[in-house]
Amino acid sequence: MAAFKARHCLSSISRRLWGRASSGSFPQRDSNPPSASALADAGRFYREFSSGTAQELPDDFARYQHHKTPKFSGLPTLLKAPLADTLEGLDIALVGVPFDGGASHPGTRFGPREIRNKSSMLRKIHGSTGVAPFSLCQVADVGDVVIKRPWHGVESAQHEIYDYFRQLCSRGIIPITAGGDHSISYPILRAVAEAAGGPVGLVHLDAHHDTVDLQESEESTGSKYWNGTPFSCALADGLIDPKRTIQIGIRGPMSPGKMLSEDAGMRVVDMEEFYDLGPKKVAHEAREIVGDGPTYITFDVDALDPAYAIGTGSPEDGGLTTLEAQIILRGLRGLHFVGADFVCTSPPWDPTGNTPRVAANMMFEQLCLIAESIHRRRKQ
Repeated sequence: MAAFKARHCLSSISRRLWGRASSGSFPQRDSNPPSASALADAGRFYREFSSGTAQELPDDFARYQHHKTPKFSGLPTLLKAPLADTLEGLDIALVGVPFDGGASHPGTRFGPREIRNKSSMLRKIHGSTGVAPFSLCQVADVGDVVIKRPWHGVESAQHEIYDYFRQLCSRGIIPITAGGDHSISYPILRAVAEAAGGPVGLVHLDAHHDTVDLQESEESTGSKYWNGTPFSCALADGLIDPKRTIQIGIRGPMSPGKMLSEDAGMRVVDMEEFYDLGPKKVAHEAREIVGDGPTYITFDVDALDPAYAIGTGSPEDGGLTTLEAQIILRGLRGLHFVGADFVCTSPPWDPTGNTPRVAANMMFEQLCLIAESIHRRRKQ
Protein backbone atom coordinates (compact mmCIF):
# COMPACT_ATOMS: atom_id res chain seq x y z
CA MET A 1 0.00 0.00 0.00
CA ALA A 2 2.98 2.34 0.42
CA ALA A 3 3.08 2.92 -3.34
CA PHE A 4 -0.35 4.54 -3.21
CA LYS A 5 0.98 7.19 -0.80
CA ALA A 6 3.84 8.34 -3.00
CA ARG A 7 2.16 11.58 -4.07
CA HIS A 8 2.19 13.01 -0.54
CA CYS A 9 5.31 15.17 -0.19
CA LEU A 10 6.91 17.79 2.05
CA SER A 11 5.34 20.68 0.15
CA SER A 12 1.95 19.71 1.57
CA ILE A 13 3.27 19.93 5.12
CA SER A 14 3.82 23.67 4.79
CA ARG A 15 0.19 24.25 3.78
CA ARG A 16 -2.95 24.11 5.85
CA LEU A 17 -4.13 20.52 6.16
CA TRP A 18 -7.80 19.75 5.50
CA GLY A 19 -9.97 17.72 7.83
CA ARG A 20 -9.26 14.39 9.39
CA ALA A 21 -9.33 11.54 6.90
CA SER A 22 -11.72 8.72 7.61
CA SER A 23 -11.73 5.41 5.80
CA GLY A 24 -13.50 5.61 2.46
CA SER A 25 -14.83 9.15 2.91
CA PHE A 26 -13.79 12.53 1.61
CA PRO A 27 -13.11 14.95 4.50
CA GLN A 28 -14.61 18.39 4.88
CA ARG A 29 -12.51 21.51 5.32
CA ASP A 30 -11.21 22.05 8.83
CA SER A 31 -10.76 25.68 9.88
CA ASN A 32 -8.15 24.78 12.52
CA PRO A 33 -4.49 24.76 11.51
CA PRO A 34 -2.60 21.50 11.98
CA SER A 35 -0.95 20.94 15.31
CA ALA A 36 2.81 20.86 15.76
CA SER A 37 2.58 17.14 16.44
CA ALA A 38 0.62 16.60 13.21
CA LEU A 39 3.29 18.41 11.22
CA ALA A 40 5.96 16.35 12.93
CA ASP A 41 4.08 13.15 12.06
CA ALA A 42 3.79 14.28 8.44
CA GLY A 43 7.49 15.03 8.22
CA ARG A 44 8.29 11.69 9.83
CA PHE A 45 6.12 9.89 7.28
CA TYR A 46 7.88 11.57 4.37
CA ARG A 47 11.29 10.61 5.70
CA GLU A 48 10.16 7.03 6.34
CA PHE A 49 8.54 6.78 2.91
CA SER A 50 11.73 8.01 1.25
CA SER A 51 13.70 5.30 3.04
CA GLY A 52 11.09 2.62 2.29
CA THR A 53 10.04 2.03 5.91
CA ALA A 54 6.71 3.89 6.01
CA GLN A 55 3.64 1.86 6.95
CA GLU A 56 0.66 4.17 7.45
CA LEU A 57 -0.19 7.81 6.86
CA PRO A 58 -0.49 10.02 9.96
CA ASP A 59 -4.10 10.78 10.87
CA ASP A 60 -3.98 14.48 9.95
CA PHE A 61 -2.42 13.89 6.52
CA ALA A 62 -5.64 14.48 4.57
CA ARG A 63 -6.85 15.37 1.11
CA TYR A 64 -7.32 18.78 -0.40
CA GLN A 65 -10.71 19.84 -1.68
CA HIS A 66 -9.08 21.08 -4.88
CA HIS A 67 -12.14 22.39 -6.63
CA LYS A 68 -12.77 24.74 -3.70
CA THR A 69 -9.37 26.42 -3.94
CA PRO A 70 -8.00 28.96 -6.44
CA LYS A 71 -6.34 27.46 -9.52
CA PHE A 72 -2.92 28.68 -8.48
CA SER A 73 -2.96 27.11 -5.01
CA GLY A 74 -2.79 23.67 -3.49
CA LEU A 75 -0.88 20.56 -4.38
CA PRO A 76 -1.42 19.74 -8.10
CA THR A 77 -3.26 16.49 -8.80
CA LEU A 78 -4.57 14.73 -11.88
CA LEU A 79 -7.79 16.45 -13.02
CA LYS A 80 -7.89 18.36 -9.72
CA ALA A 81 -9.07 15.23 -7.94
CA PRO A 82 -8.44 14.81 -4.22
CA LEU A 83 -5.40 12.83 -3.16
CA ALA A 84 -6.18 9.33 -1.98
CA ASP A 85 -5.11 8.13 1.43
CA THR A 86 -7.16 4.93 1.14
CA LEU A 87 -8.63 2.77 -1.60
CA GLU A 88 -11.79 2.14 0.37
CA GLY A 89 -14.91 3.35 -1.42
CA LEU A 90 -12.99 4.46 -4.48
CA ASP A 91 -14.64 4.06 -7.91
CA ILE A 92 -12.06 5.62 -10.22
CA ALA A 93 -8.31 5.87 -9.63
CA LEU A 94 -6.27 8.45 -11.51
CA VAL A 95 -2.75 7.07 -11.85
CA GLY A 96 0.56 8.36 -13.15
CA VAL A 97 3.05 6.02 -14.78
CA PRO A 98 6.24 8.07 -15.32
CA PHE A 99 8.05 5.51 -17.46
CA ASP A 100 9.54 5.92 -20.93
CA GLY A 101 11.94 3.01 -21.12
CA GLY A 102 9.99 1.59 -24.06
CA ALA A 103 10.36 4.70 -26.23
CA SER A 104 13.17 5.70 -28.55
CA HIS A 105 12.83 9.37 -27.52
CA PRO A 106 12.83 9.90 -23.74
CA GLY A 107 10.70 12.54 -22.10
CA THR A 108 7.30 10.99 -21.41
CA ARG A 109 8.45 10.12 -17.89
CA PHE A 110 7.72 13.78 -17.14
CA GLY A 111 4.19 13.52 -18.54
CA PRO A 112 2.23 12.74 -15.35
CA ARG A 113 3.84 15.57 -13.40
CA GLU A 114 3.08 18.20 -16.03
CA ILE A 115 -0.44 16.89 -16.64
CA ARG A 116 -1.03 17.39 -12.91
CA ASN A 117 0.24 20.95 -13.17
CA LYS A 118 -1.97 21.76 -16.16
CA SER A 119 -4.97 20.10 -14.48
CA SER A 120 -5.27 23.25 -12.36
CA MET A 121 -7.21 24.85 -15.24
CA LEU A 122 -9.97 22.22 -15.18
CA ARG A 123 -13.44 22.56 -13.66
CA LYS A 124 -15.94 20.08 -12.22
CA ILE A 125 -18.65 19.87 -14.91
CA HIS A 126 -18.37 18.99 -18.60
CA GLY A 127 -19.35 22.03 -20.61
CA SER A 128 -21.05 20.13 -23.48
CA THR A 129 -22.56 17.03 -21.89
CA GLY A 130 -23.26 18.37 -18.40
CA VAL A 131 -21.63 15.32 -16.80
CA ALA A 132 -20.30 16.06 -13.30
CA PRO A 133 -17.92 13.12 -12.67
CA PHE A 134 -17.03 14.05 -9.09
CA SER A 135 -20.72 14.03 -8.19
CA LEU A 136 -21.36 10.66 -9.84
CA CYS A 137 -18.40 8.72 -8.43
CA GLN A 138 -15.66 8.68 -5.84
CA VAL A 139 -12.57 9.78 -7.77
CA ALA A 140 -9.05 10.30 -6.46
CA ASP A 141 -5.45 10.68 -7.58
CA VAL A 142 -3.70 7.63 -6.14
CA GLY A 143 -0.22 8.79 -7.10
CA ASP A 144 2.41 7.33 -9.39
CA VAL A 145 3.56 3.81 -10.06
CA VAL A 146 7.04 3.98 -8.61
CA ILE A 147 9.28 1.80 -10.79
CA LYS A 148 11.72 0.48 -8.22
CA ARG A 149 14.09 -0.98 -10.83
CA PRO A 150 13.91 1.51 -13.72
CA TRP A 151 17.18 0.41 -15.32
CA HIS A 152 16.35 -3.29 -15.45
CA GLY A 153 14.51 -3.09 -18.75
CA VAL A 154 10.97 -2.73 -20.00
CA GLU A 155 9.86 -6.25 -19.08
CA SER A 156 10.88 -5.76 -15.44
CA ALA A 157 9.04 -2.43 -15.30
CA GLN A 158 5.95 -3.99 -16.82
CA HIS A 159 5.80 -6.55 -14.00
CA GLU A 160 5.82 -3.70 -11.49
CA ILE A 161 3.14 -1.80 -13.41
CA TYR A 162 0.95 -4.90 -13.60
CA ASP A 163 1.29 -5.58 -9.88
CA TYR A 164 0.20 -2.02 -9.10
CA PHE A 165 -2.86 -2.08 -11.36
CA ARG A 166 -3.85 -5.54 -10.22
CA GLN A 167 -4.33 -4.09 -6.73
CA LEU A 168 -6.74 -1.53 -8.16
CA CYS A 169 -8.65 -3.70 -10.62
CA SER A 170 -9.10 -6.60 -8.20
CA ARG A 171 -10.99 -4.18 -5.93
CA GLY A 172 -13.31 -3.13 -8.73
CA ILE A 173 -11.59 0.26 -9.10
CA ILE A 174 -11.38 1.56 -12.67
CA PRO A 175 -8.04 3.15 -13.60
CA ILE A 176 -7.47 6.20 -15.78
CA THR A 177 -3.76 6.53 -16.43
CA ALA A 178 -1.40 9.32 -17.46
CA GLY A 179 1.73 8.00 -19.17
CA GLY A 180 4.46 7.38 -19.83
CA ASP A 181 5.10 5.76 -23.20
CA HIS A 182 2.65 3.38 -24.86
CA SER A 183 4.41 0.25 -23.60
CA ILE A 184 2.59 0.78 -20.27
CA SER A 185 -0.77 -0.11 -21.85
CA TYR A 186 0.13 -3.80 -22.09
CA PRO A 187 0.56 -4.49 -18.33
CA ILE A 188 -2.45 -2.30 -17.55
CA LEU A 189 -4.56 -4.32 -19.99
CA ARG A 190 -3.39 -7.51 -18.27
CA ALA A 191 -4.84 -6.31 -14.99
CA VAL A 192 -8.00 -4.91 -16.62
CA ALA A 193 -8.72 -8.07 -18.63
CA GLU A 194 -8.19 -10.28 -15.57
CA ALA A 195 -10.70 -8.23 -13.60
CA ALA A 196 -13.13 -8.26 -16.54
CA GLY A 197 -12.88 -12.04 -16.80
CA GLY A 198 -11.71 -12.10 -20.42
CA PRO A 199 -10.63 -10.03 -23.40
CA VAL A 200 -11.90 -6.47 -23.62
CA GLY A 201 -12.82 -4.24 -26.51
CA LEU A 202 -10.43 -1.46 -27.44
CA VAL A 203 -10.88 2.06 -28.80
CA HIS A 204 -7.39 3.14 -29.84
CA LEU A 205 -6.59 6.70 -30.99
CA ASP A 206 -3.07 6.90 -32.38
CA ALA A 207 -0.93 7.82 -35.37
CA HIS A 208 0.63 4.34 -35.25
CA HIS A 209 -0.74 0.81 -35.09
CA ASP A 210 1.57 -0.33 -32.24
CA THR A 211 1.07 -3.91 -33.44
CA VAL A 212 4.55 -4.75 -34.72
CA ASP A 213 4.97 -8.48 -35.29
CA LEU A 214 6.55 -9.89 -32.12
CA GLN A 215 8.98 -12.22 -33.88
CA GLU A 216 10.18 -9.42 -36.15
CA SER A 217 10.49 -7.15 -33.12
CA GLU A 218 12.71 -9.62 -31.29
CA GLU A 219 14.87 -10.10 -34.36
CA SER A 220 15.31 -6.38 -35.00
CA THR A 221 15.40 -4.94 -31.47
CA GLY A 222 16.18 -7.90 -29.23
CA SER A 223 12.91 -7.48 -27.33
CA LYS A 224 9.18 -7.75 -27.85
CA TYR A 225 8.40 -5.21 -25.12
CA TRP A 226 8.45 -1.58 -26.27
CA ASN A 227 6.03 1.12 -27.39
CA GLY A 228 5.57 -0.40 -30.84
CA THR A 229 4.17 -3.70 -29.55
CA PRO A 230 1.73 -3.19 -26.64
CA PHE A 231 -1.24 -4.42 -28.64
CA SER A 232 0.71 -7.22 -30.33
CA CYS A 233 1.45 -8.48 -26.82
CA ALA A 234 -2.16 -7.95 -25.77
CA LEU A 235 -3.36 -9.94 -28.79
CA ALA A 236 -0.91 -12.75 -28.11
CA ASP A 237 -2.09 -13.02 -24.50
CA GLY A 238 -5.80 -12.80 -25.34
CA LEU A 239 -6.27 -9.53 -23.45
CA ILE A 240 -8.14 -7.70 -26.23
CA ASP A 241 -10.73 -8.94 -28.69
CA PRO A 242 -9.53 -7.93 -32.19
CA LYS A 243 -13.09 -8.09 -33.53
CA ARG A 244 -14.03 -5.48 -30.90
CA THR A 245 -11.06 -3.22 -31.59
CA ILE A 246 -10.91 -0.03 -33.64
CA GLN A 247 -7.79 2.05 -34.35
CA ILE A 248 -8.39 5.69 -35.34
CA GLY A 249 -6.00 8.27 -36.78
CA ILE A 250 -3.35 5.98 -38.31
CA ARG A 251 -1.01 7.82 -40.69
CA GLY A 252 2.54 8.77 -41.60
CA PRO A 253 5.55 6.93 -43.04
CA MET A 254 5.88 3.32 -41.97
CA SER A 255 8.94 1.23 -41.26
CA PRO A 256 9.49 -2.08 -43.04
CA GLY A 257 7.85 -4.97 -41.25
CA LYS A 258 4.46 -6.43 -40.58
CA MET A 259 1.65 -4.87 -38.56
CA LEU A 260 -0.83 -7.34 -37.10
CA SER A 261 -3.87 -5.06 -36.87
CA GLU A 262 -5.87 -5.84 -40.01
CA ASP A 263 -4.76 -9.47 -40.27
CA ALA A 264 -6.02 -9.98 -36.70
CA GLY A 265 -9.41 -8.49 -37.58
CA MET A 266 -9.08 -5.01 -36.11
CA ARG A 267 -10.88 -2.11 -37.78
CA VAL A 268 -8.28 0.45 -38.86
CA VAL A 269 -9.45 3.96 -39.75
CA ASP A 270 -6.53 5.85 -41.28
CA MET A 271 -6.60 9.63 -41.50
CA GLU A 272 -7.63 9.79 -45.13
CA GLU A 273 -10.69 7.63 -44.43
CA PHE A 274 -11.35 9.60 -41.25
CA TYR A 275 -11.31 12.81 -43.29
CA ASP A 276 -13.97 11.39 -45.60
CA LEU A 277 -16.19 9.98 -42.83
CA GLY A 278 -15.90 12.64 -40.15
CA PRO A 279 -15.70 12.19 -36.36
CA LYS A 280 -19.37 11.48 -35.70
CA LYS A 281 -19.59 8.61 -38.17
CA VAL A 282 -16.33 7.15 -36.87
CA ALA A 283 -17.60 7.36 -33.29
CA HIS A 284 -20.84 5.66 -34.37
CA GLU A 285 -18.88 2.84 -35.99
CA ALA A 286 -16.69 2.50 -32.89
CA ARG A 287 -19.84 2.03 -30.79
CA GLU A 288 -21.05 -0.72 -33.12
CA ILE A 289 -17.68 -2.48 -33.08
CA VAL A 290 -17.11 -2.58 -29.31
CA GLY A 291 -20.78 -3.22 -28.52
CA ASP A 292 -22.02 -3.62 -24.96
CA GLY A 293 -19.02 -5.53 -23.62
CA PRO A 294 -16.24 -4.19 -21.39
CA THR A 295 -14.12 -1.67 -23.30
CA TYR A 296 -10.82 0.11 -22.75
CA ILE A 297 -9.81 3.47 -24.28
CA THR A 298 -6.18 4.18 -25.11
CA PHE A 299 -5.23 7.59 -26.46
CA ASP A 300 -1.74 8.36 -27.76
CA VAL A 301 -1.19 12.11 -27.94
CA ASP A 302 0.35 11.73 -31.41
CA ALA A 303 -3.13 10.91 -32.71
CA LEU A 304 -3.48 14.69 -32.60
CA ASP A 305 -1.87 16.88 -35.23
CA PRO A 306 1.42 18.42 -34.01
CA ALA A 307 -0.16 21.85 -34.43
CA TYR A 308 -2.23 21.02 -31.34
CA ALA A 309 0.22 18.85 -29.39
CA ILE A 310 3.87 18.97 -30.44
CA GLY A 311 5.12 17.49 -27.16
CA THR A 312 5.59 13.86 -28.18
CA GLY A 313 8.49 11.77 -29.41
CA SER A 314 6.81 10.63 -32.65
CA PRO A 315 4.75 13.49 -34.10
CA GLU A 316 3.02 12.86 -37.43
CA ASP A 317 1.56 15.61 -39.59
CA GLY A 318 -2.05 15.46 -40.76
CA GLY A 319 -3.61 14.29 -37.51
CA LEU A 320 -6.81 14.88 -35.58
CA THR A 321 -7.79 18.28 -34.30
CA THR A 322 -8.57 18.54 -30.61
CA LEU A 323 -12.24 19.14 -31.44
CA GLU A 324 -12.39 16.02 -33.62
CA ALA A 325 -10.90 13.98 -30.79
CA GLN A 326 -13.43 15.41 -28.34
CA ILE A 327 -16.31 14.64 -30.69
CA ILE A 328 -15.12 11.03 -31.02
CA LEU A 329 -14.89 10.59 -27.26
CA ARG A 330 -18.24 12.26 -26.59
CA GLY A 331 -19.76 9.97 -29.21
CA LEU A 332 -18.88 6.97 -27.02
CA ARG A 333 -21.17 7.88 -24.12
CA GLY A 334 -23.08 4.98 -22.62
CA LEU A 335 -20.57 2.23 -23.39
CA HIS A 336 -19.25 -0.14 -20.73
CA PHE A 337 -15.81 1.24 -19.93
CA VAL A 338 -13.33 -0.59 -17.72
CA GLY A 339 -10.32 1.71 -18.01
CA ALA A 340 -8.49 4.32 -20.03
CA ASP A 341 -5.07 5.81 -20.57
CA PHE A 342 -3.53 8.87 -22.17
CA VAL A 343 0.08 8.30 -23.15
CA CYS A 344 3.20 9.71 -24.81
CA THR A 345 2.95 13.28 -23.51
CA SER A 346 6.55 14.51 -23.53
CA PRO A 347 6.82 17.96 -21.91
CA PRO A 348 10.49 18.53 -22.89
CA TRP A 349 9.45 18.54 -26.55
CA ASP A 350 6.91 21.34 -26.02
CA PRO A 351 8.33 24.52 -24.46
CA THR A 352 4.88 26.16 -24.66
CA GLY A 353 3.36 23.71 -22.16
CA ASN A 354 0.31 23.24 -24.37
CA THR A 355 0.60 19.46 -24.84
CA PRO A 356 0.13 18.51 -21.15
CA ARG A 357 -2.75 20.99 -21.00
CA VAL A 358 -4.41 19.20 -23.93
CA ALA A 359 -3.67 15.87 -22.23
CA ALA A 360 -5.44 17.01 -19.05
CA ASN A 361 -8.50 18.03 -21.05
CA MET A 362 -8.64 14.74 -22.96
CA MET A 363 -8.28 12.81 -19.71
CA PHE A 364 -11.22 14.80 -18.33
CA GLU A 365 -13.24 13.60 -21.34
CA GLN A 366 -12.26 10.03 -20.41
CA LEU A 367 -13.17 10.62 -16.77
CA CYS A 368 -16.63 11.87 -17.72
CA LEU A 369 -17.21 8.81 -19.94
CA ILE A 370 -16.18 6.37 -17.23
CA ALA A 371 -17.99 8.11 -14.37
CA GLU A 372 -21.20 8.17 -16.39
CA SER A 373 -20.69 4.51 -17.37
CA ILE A 374 -20.35 3.49 -13.70
CA HIS A 375 -23.37 5.54 -12.70
CA ARG A 376 -25.60 4.04 -15.39
CA ARG A 377 -24.63 0.46 -14.52
CA ARG A 378 -25.46 1.09 -10.86
CA LYS A 379 -28.94 2.29 -11.81
CA GLN A 380 -29.67 -0.80 -13.94
